[in-house]
Amino acid sequence: GEEHYNCISALHKSMRGSDENASLYWLARMLEGGEDPLYVARRLVRFASEDIGLADPLALTQAVAAYQGCHFIGMPECEVILAQCVVYFARAPKSIEVYRAYSNVKECLRMHTGPLPPVPLHLRNAPTRLMKNLGYGKGYKYNPMYKEPVEQDYLPEELKGTDFFKERET
Repeated sequence: GEEHYNCISALHKSMRGSDENASLYWLARMLEGGEDPLYVARRLVRFASEDIGLADPLALTQAVAAYQGCHFIGMPECEVILAQCVVYFARAPKSIEVYRAYSNVKECLRMHTGPLPPVPLHLRNAPTRLMKNLGYGKGYKYNPMYKEPVEQDYLPEELKGTDFFKERET
Protein backbone atom coordinates (compact mmCIF):
# COMPACT_ATOMS: atom_id res chain seq x y z
CA GLY A 1 0.00 0.00 0.00
CA GLU A 2 1.04 3.52 0.78
CA GLU A 3 3.97 2.32 2.92
CA HIS A 4 5.61 0.94 -0.23
CA TYR A 5 5.80 4.47 -1.64
CA ASN A 6 6.73 6.01 1.71
CA CYS A 7 9.71 3.67 2.09
CA ILE A 8 11.05 4.18 -1.44
CA SER A 9 10.68 7.93 -0.91
CA ALA A 10 12.59 7.69 2.36
CA LEU A 11 15.34 5.67 0.67
CA HIS A 12 15.59 8.13 -2.20
CA LYS A 13 15.70 11.16 0.10
CA SER A 14 18.21 9.54 2.45
CA MET A 15 20.59 8.85 -0.44
CA ARG A 16 20.03 12.38 -1.75
CA GLY A 17 20.86 13.67 1.73
CA SER A 18 24.08 11.59 1.79
CA ASP A 19 22.96 9.64 4.88
CA GLU A 20 24.40 6.18 4.29
CA ASN A 21 23.01 4.77 7.56
CA ALA A 22 19.45 5.84 6.87
CA SER A 23 19.82 4.68 3.25
CA LEU A 24 20.78 1.18 4.39
CA TYR A 25 17.95 1.14 6.92
CA TRP A 26 15.28 1.98 4.34
CA LEU A 27 16.74 -0.49 1.86
CA ALA A 28 16.74 -3.29 4.46
CA ARG A 29 13.25 -2.40 5.61
CA MET A 30 11.99 -2.73 2.06
CA LEU A 31 13.85 -5.93 1.22
CA GLU A 32 13.13 -7.64 4.54
CA GLY A 33 9.49 -6.65 4.08
CA GLY A 34 9.34 -8.56 0.80
CA GLU A 35 9.91 -5.76 -1.73
CA ASP A 36 10.95 -6.89 -5.20
CA PRO A 37 14.69 -6.20 -5.43
CA LEU A 38 14.33 -5.39 -9.13
CA TYR A 39 11.92 -2.58 -8.26
CA VAL A 40 14.55 -1.07 -5.94
CA ALA A 41 17.25 -1.60 -8.57
CA ARG A 42 15.16 0.18 -11.23
CA ARG A 43 14.73 3.14 -8.88
CA LEU A 44 18.49 3.21 -8.32
CA VAL A 45 19.05 3.44 -12.08
CA ARG A 46 16.82 6.51 -12.18
CA PHE A 47 18.49 8.01 -9.10
CA ALA A 48 21.92 7.64 -10.70
CA SER A 49 21.04 10.11 -13.45
CA GLU A 50 18.45 12.25 -11.69
CA ASP A 51 20.35 12.99 -8.49
CA ILE A 52 24.00 12.15 -9.08
CA GLY A 53 24.24 12.80 -12.81
CA LEU A 54 27.46 14.32 -14.08
CA ALA A 55 28.88 14.74 -10.57
CA ASP A 56 29.78 11.03 -10.85
CA PRO A 57 28.97 9.58 -14.28
CA LEU A 58 30.00 6.10 -13.08
CA ALA A 59 26.95 6.03 -10.80
CA LEU A 60 24.80 4.95 -13.74
CA THR A 61 27.19 2.07 -14.43
CA GLN A 62 26.94 1.07 -10.76
CA ALA A 63 23.15 1.13 -10.88
CA VAL A 64 22.88 -0.93 -14.07
CA ALA A 65 25.39 -3.44 -12.69
CA ALA A 66 23.35 -3.69 -9.49
CA TYR A 67 20.17 -4.27 -11.51
CA GLN A 68 21.87 -6.99 -13.56
CA GLY A 69 23.36 -8.59 -10.46
CA CYS A 70 19.93 -8.70 -8.79
CA HIS A 71 18.43 -10.16 -11.94
CA PHE A 72 21.12 -12.85 -12.14
CA ILE A 73 21.11 -14.08 -8.54
CA GLY A 74 17.91 -12.83 -6.89
CA MET A 75 17.17 -12.67 -3.18
CA PRO A 76 18.56 -13.09 -0.64
CA GLU A 77 22.03 -13.01 -2.25
CA CYS A 78 21.47 -9.76 -4.14
CA GLU A 79 20.76 -7.76 -1.00
CA VAL A 80 24.46 -6.97 -0.58
CA ILE A 81 24.64 -5.77 -4.20
CA LEU A 82 21.83 -3.30 -3.54
CA ALA A 83 23.39 -2.31 -0.22
CA GLN A 84 26.70 -1.54 -1.94
CA CYS A 85 24.94 0.56 -4.57
CA VAL A 86 22.87 2.45 -1.99
CA VAL A 87 25.94 3.31 0.09
CA TYR A 88 27.85 4.33 -3.06
CA PHE A 89 24.98 6.66 -3.97
CA ALA A 90 24.69 8.12 -0.47
CA ARG A 91 28.42 8.90 -0.52
CA ALA A 92 28.49 10.18 -4.11
CA PRO A 93 28.51 13.88 -4.99
CA LYS A 94 25.17 15.05 -6.33
CA SER A 95 24.22 17.09 -9.42
CA ILE A 96 20.85 17.72 -11.00
CA GLU A 97 22.32 19.74 -13.87
CA VAL A 98 21.27 17.32 -16.62
CA TYR A 99 17.88 16.68 -15.01
CA ARG A 100 17.15 20.43 -14.97
CA ALA A 101 18.48 21.01 -18.47
CA TYR A 102 16.34 18.22 -19.92
CA SER A 103 13.31 19.61 -18.07
CA ASN A 104 14.06 22.99 -19.67
CA VAL A 105 14.15 21.39 -23.13
CA LYS A 106 10.79 19.70 -22.49
CA GLU A 107 9.31 23.01 -21.31
CA CYS A 108 10.64 24.72 -24.46
CA LEU A 109 8.95 22.08 -26.62
CA ARG A 110 5.65 22.28 -24.71
CA MET A 111 5.55 26.08 -24.85
CA HIS A 112 6.31 26.26 -28.57
CA THR A 113 3.38 27.34 -30.71
CA GLY A 114 2.99 26.27 -34.30
CA PRO A 115 5.13 23.76 -36.11
CA LEU A 116 8.49 22.94 -34.57
CA PRO A 117 11.48 24.55 -36.29
CA PRO A 118 13.00 22.50 -39.11
CA VAL A 119 16.35 20.78 -38.74
CA PRO A 120 18.97 23.13 -40.24
CA LEU A 121 19.99 21.99 -43.74
CA HIS A 122 23.65 21.43 -42.85
CA LEU A 123 22.61 18.96 -40.09
CA ARG A 124 20.27 16.92 -42.26
CA ASN A 125 21.11 13.45 -43.47
CA ALA A 126 21.73 13.30 -47.23
CA PRO A 127 21.64 9.65 -48.35
CA THR A 128 20.31 10.43 -51.86
CA ARG A 129 21.45 12.66 -54.70
CA LEU A 130 18.15 14.56 -54.56
CA MET A 131 18.71 15.42 -50.90
CA LYS A 132 22.26 16.55 -51.64
CA ASN A 133 20.95 18.72 -54.50
CA LEU A 134 18.43 20.25 -52.08
CA GLY A 135 21.33 21.29 -49.83
CA TYR A 136 21.00 18.63 -47.15
CA GLY A 137 24.31 18.30 -45.31
CA LYS A 138 25.89 21.16 -47.28
CA GLY A 139 28.43 23.08 -45.24
CA TYR A 140 28.50 20.62 -42.37
CA LYS A 141 31.89 20.53 -40.68
CA TYR A 142 32.87 17.06 -39.47
CA ASN A 143 34.48 17.93 -36.14
CA PRO A 144 36.93 14.98 -35.92
CA MET A 145 38.68 16.30 -39.07
CA TYR A 146 39.66 19.53 -37.30
CA LYS A 147 42.30 20.07 -34.62
CA GLU A 148 40.43 22.99 -33.06
CA PRO A 149 36.78 23.24 -32.03
CA VAL A 150 34.53 24.01 -34.99
CA GLU A 151 32.24 27.05 -35.07
CA GLN A 152 28.92 25.67 -36.22
CA ASP A 153 25.30 26.09 -35.19
CA TYR A 154 23.47 22.96 -34.08
CA LEU A 155 20.14 24.39 -32.93
CA PRO A 156 17.38 25.67 -35.22
CA GLU A 157 17.67 29.39 -36.08
CA GLU A 158 14.77 30.25 -33.73
CA LEU A 159 16.66 28.77 -30.79
CA LYS A 160 20.10 30.20 -31.58
CA GLY A 161 21.80 31.24 -28.35
CA THR A 162 19.48 29.21 -26.13
CA ASP A 163 21.21 27.61 -23.14
CA PHE A 164 19.05 24.92 -21.55
CA PHE A 165 21.57 24.56 -18.71
CA LYS A 166 20.78 28.03 -17.39
CA GLU A 167 17.88 28.45 -15.00
CA ARG A 168 14.68 29.26 -16.89
CA GLU A 169 12.16 31.78 -15.65
CA THR A 170 8.79 30.29 -14.78
